[in-house]
Amino acid sequence: MMKKTCTLAALMMTALLGSAHADQAAQMARGKELFISGATPACAVCHTLKDAGTEGAIGPVLDELQPDAARVARALKDGIGAMPSFKATMSEADIAAVSLYVSKASGGAR
Repeated sequence: MMKKTCTLAALMMTALLGSAHADQAAQMARGKELFISGATPACAVCHTLKDAGTEGAIGPVLDELQPDAARVARALKDGIGAMPSFKATMSEADIAAVSLYVSKASGGAR
């Protein structure tokens, strides 16, 4: 009985982790799409990010800055320097997607 319980628990954990991984992959894809062309103005216009294939010349090079997701979300919501705020034009879910994408793609997520 104990072996069956452990096997069932392991299967449930595997399913949950697989689902979380699929959700994160979808969020990363959405974040990349928004970064390249979905946001207005697109992040790619100003920022260099190797994973996105962008070479913006106005904002910081994100591969060098390596911001974590919280830092990206703050910049998107509040604006910073010449960067405008996106809180009126992007949903919380889209801000979270871009934040996750930039942090992971730049190496900021550790």
